[in-house]
Amino acid sequence: MTEQIAGRRVVTNLALSLDGHYAAPDNPLDMSWVMPYAVTDVARDHLTSLWEPATTALLGRVNAEGFLGFWPTVIGMEGADPRDEGFAKWLVDTDKVVLSSTLDQAPWERTRIVDRPAAEVAADLKATEGGDILVLSSASVIKALLAADQVDRLALTVFPVFLGGGPRLFDDGLPAGQWSLVSQTAGEHGTLALVYDRVR
Repeated sequence: MTEQIAGRRVVTNLALSLDGHYAAPDNPLDMSWVMPYAVTDVARDHLTSLWEPATTALLGRVNAEGFLGFWPTVIGMEGADPRDEGFAKWLVDTDKVVLSSTLDQAPWERTRIVDRPAAEVAADLKATEGGDILVLSSASVIKALLAADQVDRLALTVFPVFLGGGPRLFDDGLPAGQWSLVSQTAGEHGTLALVYDRVR
């Protein structure tokens, strides 16, 4: 069984502005700056390449509410891009772990609520069988996993816009380490999809 355990990766995905922010300074929940770029072929193909090998979604509560409130409505939507519909179906059908200290029970199917540090939860998930553990745009979870050096694959989409401030993904004090570039794709509007693997 050790081969299977060794094979589970923690994969994180986040959109960043060109000046290094993942949210605008005035309203962290406003993701309208992402929308023109999120519907490009590069961004859609990038997300598809991440969810296809994944069997678990790890989310913070705020992101879970946003994702699971929106994505299921895409299934069967007239004119929906097949890649968006594929992701929506995966998100509904896959096992989800939501980190929350305020939710008692999950309002979503196939979802477990856990009130524990992200690094502990990720370590427990890695010790089970399955595919990749995909952390979708939950910055607080990704930051905690980076600080604990528990990210195996770091996926980023960089959008050519300056937000002029706001929270950053990479805080000072992260563990020093080397990353290997696995793929890089540039596309419409200057959207850039990057995937790095942690060199251990």
